[in-house]
Amino acid sequence: MKTKRIGEWLEITIPPKWNEFTIERIMKKELLVPRKLLHKYRSDRSVTLNNESKHWKQTRVQSGDLLRIRVFAPQEMEVTPTYMDIDVIYEDDHLLVVNKPAGIDTHPNQPGQSNTLVNATASYFQINGIEASPKYVHRLDRDTSGAILFAKHELAIATLGELLKERKITRTYLAWAQGKVKPAKGKINEPIGKDRHHPVRRRVSQSGQPAETYYEAIMYDDKKKATLLKLQLSTGRTHQIRVHLSFKGHPLLGDTLYGGEENPSCKQALHAAKLTFIHPFTEKKIECSAYPLRDTPLFTKEHIQLLE
Repeated sequence: MKTKRIGEWLEITIPPKWNEFTIERIMKKELLVPRKLLHKYRSDRSVTLNNESKHWKQTRVQSGDLLRIRVFAPQEMEVTPTYMDIDVIYEDDHLLVVNKPAGIDTHPNQPGQSNTLVNATASYFQINGIEASPKYVHRLDRDTSGAILFAKHELAIATLGELLKERKITRTYLAWAQGKVKPAKGKINEPIGKDRHHPVRRRVSQSGQPAETYYEAIMYDDKKKATLLKLQLSTGRTHQIRVHLSFKGHPLLGDTLYGGEENPSCKQALHAAKLTFIHPFTEKKIECSAYPLRDTPLFTKEHIQLLE
């Protein structure tokens, strides 16, 4: 799909596969614009076809027509920008992927908190003249490092959120799990729910939400007495990898909350190493590898390259 930015507008050249579709169908079915945003675009006359405002339900587009949507209108900043040096892995007009260090929260968890990755990304937006408020598509635990996907505008957060819900964003993790994991490849399919005896901890519970984790052993380190695992998730439950590996008898190195032994190198040996998805506006395949930062000594560049 051919797209380009023209000021505050996203211009889409109608592809042959959309020929004779109504504007309404494109907005709802092809671009997955949520109801509230549809109403806003309609009320503000933020959609044009060949530079004219048209009736959405009656107008059918032709291949080569130019559909414009005002997605880049300035937005108010919703969080306090806090300067922090961040590692941007990928960026375009619609989204960016940031390599989160371990030891900081993804977003504020209490009023006044401003030392999170969202605050740092807001500062990056401000410095670079991006008139928007960063929206995270998914989260990572405080002590998990690696790739986090952010959206730059309302349509991007809606479409990326839908891709995540439909499991069309592949998240690949690396983890050091205690002991020799056997079998070397498999699926952990156990529901996860809250632990009634702890305010933060989760546990495998038959009354919990469905959760699937796929894992594959890459190597065993005799010095660490741990297995390096490649993991992918079909679902995104809180603490999913940590809960599932603990349930299997192989908690993460350093993850004392789930039975792991204390480790001076980390609080939990988990790194979100790679993100793969089809871009919702360009339809190009995006692959982002998050190489380790200085505070993730358990994972090396060579470990990440094993996934490529």
